[in-house]
Amino acid sequence: MMHPRKLAVGRWALAVCVALAACNRAEQPDAYGNVEATEVIVSSEVGGQLTTFAVEEGQMLAAGEKAATVDPTQLTLQRDQAAAQRETAASRAGEINSQVQALTAQREALEAQRQSAIAQRSALQAQLEIAQRNLERTQRLSAAQAATTQQLDQAERDARVLQEQIKAQDQQIAAQARQVAAQNAQVAAAQQQHRTAQTQIAAADAQVAQLDDRIRRTAVTNPSAGTVLVTYVKRGEIVQAGQPLYKIADMGAVDVRAYVTEPQLADVKIGKQARVTLDAGDNHPTLSGTVSWVSAQAEFTPTPIQTRDERADLVYAVKIRVANQNGVLKVGMPVDVDF
Repeated sequence: MMHPRKLAVGRWALAVCVALAACNRAEQPDAYGNVEATEVIVSSEVGGQLTTFAVEEGQMLAAGEKAATVDPTQLTLQRDQAAAQRETAASRAGEINSQVQALTAQREALEAQRQSAIAQRSALQAQLEIAQRNLERTQRLSAAQAATTQQLDQAERDARVLQEQIKAQDQQIAAQARQVAAQNAQVAAAQQQHRTAQTQIAAADAQVAQLDDRIRRTAVTNPSAGTVLVTYVKRGEIVQAGQPLYKIADMGAVDVRAYVTEPQLADVKIGKQARVTLDAGDNHPTLSGTVSWVSAQAEFTPTPIQTRDERADLVYAVKIRVANQNGVLKVGMPVDVDF
């Protein structure tokens, strides 16, 4: 049988060990998460050979900085060809425009002649009316034996001559009208040709502008400031339009995606301050962050995610925006979160 004093000492030692074990256990964080960043995959907008590619993994790039160049030789040749076609169409349009002006002038001259013939017919018509009245009067005088046969014949001859002149004038007016109509058709055809040439000029201008734009896109510029995470190509390779060249992300401020249970959700609001502790390393540095997003919908606990209450089936995703001082946080890095 153990001595009472030894039993007391044993109990005291056990209590001390339990207390020390409790002290050694680190306080559990409110949530666990992983570091995320807004990643941008930069692609080539045109196909061709990469003549320059000044991008390396880990390199810092500024927004708008030139990152690569695709050989623009073929596009430049196509652009020159389109520009030459545009000049040809413009020259053709100028020639046709001159033809339109000449045909229009001829039509106006013919129309002026037709109007003059119409005016002459009106004058002949007036003379005929006078001659017919004179004939009627001479016929009455002749019936009353107050006019000679010679006077009657002259009056009839004057009226008949004027009728023949009016008939010839009508034929001339009709011929001139046909000439004006034919000239109108020629003018319309020339104008249609001019419109076609103008359409060809517009199409060539559009093609030149399109090729100018593609030539500008052969210079790949970095869209946003950040750190190059990975490169996919090397200088000298042949790339296709849309092919990824490299991936970049702004690591100056990152997001931590974590999951909280429903009991925790009441205390987690947008704007709430949080502490993010690195889960690796000896010093376990802690950074300050702010809750920037809280999911409005619950989801089942993701397999690699642990929560304080592991028995909870449903959790809510949250994002904590953290200023990444000295770049200590890396994409995918696990961290602890305390609110």
